[in-house]
Amino acid sequence: MSLRDREAAVRRILERRPPPVPPDLCAAAVRRGGRMLRRRTAARHLMWLVLAAAVVAFFVWALMARPWVEPPSTTTPPMTGW
Repeated sequence: MSLRDREAAVRRILERRPPPVPPDLCAAAVRRGGRMLRRRTAARHLMWLVLAAAVVAFFVWALMARPWVEPPSTTTPPMTGW
């Protein structure tokens, strides 16, 4: 396809009458946008709730397991002084 053919095709497309827009398109877009915002907000709240629960669970585990404390020795200490 040559440059002239492409230009002619583009001009034909641009000269055509645009397709009619449905009358309820704006209302449908507003409804869909509102629904998307509500879902996104709910997902964000759920994410923060899960994150808070994970932090609380980690702190409870850390307080119960105390991973910073050295575990007790499993061997008997040497006997001295007999």
